[in-house]
Amino acid sequence: MMFPTDLASFLDLIRQHGQAAYSFIFAFAGSHSLLMILFAGYTAHSGVLTLGGVLTAAWLGSFAGDVVRFWIARKFGTRWLGTFPSLERMIGIVTRLANKHYVWMILLHRFPHGIRGVAAFAYGMSNLPWSTFLALNFVAAGLWACTVVGAGYAFGQLSEKVMNDASSTLGVVMLVLFLGLSWVLSKKLERVAEKS
Repeated sequence: MMFPTDLASFLDLIRQHGQAAYSFIFAFAGSHSLLMILFAGYTAHSGVLTLGGVLTAAWLGSFAGDVVRFWIARKFGTRWLGTFPSLERMIGIVTRLANKHYVWMILLHRFPHGIRGVAAFAYGMSNLPWSTFLALNFVAAGLWACTVVGAGYAFGQLSEKVMNDASSTLGVVMLVLFLGLSWVLSKKLERVAEKS
């Protein structure tokens, strides 16, 4: 099967493979991929996927992704970072911030682009207990999923309204133009008929 080249065909492909789509949402949420989760919210608005299913997959995927990164950092520490000096520096900065402001860091780290992927590693290297991390991470994953999926859903609603308004406005404008042109042409035909 060829890959779809238009939005309607792509949405139809997702509709046909809905269960697999939720797995992709889970995986992309695990990496905090904003664009894919925004699009998932859009598909929920269009009725291709369920809003509850998209929210659940995004929430659990985001939660699980950070748990895995936290576990890797807790188990292996910093020794694997030696080959990635810029990553090591970034994780060091986030670790220091996490030791001081862990509640705010965990609740908000999914939103800024620079720390989104490394923050959970930093939490694993910090003094943060597992239980605290798991509780805050669960709440933060839900906050992120609701915000991003909600934004995608709202975009779908807004774009539909704009398209409907644009098409209805365009329809009215075309009707007025058609009636005006018909009136002008009928007047010209009347003049031509009077002259002959």
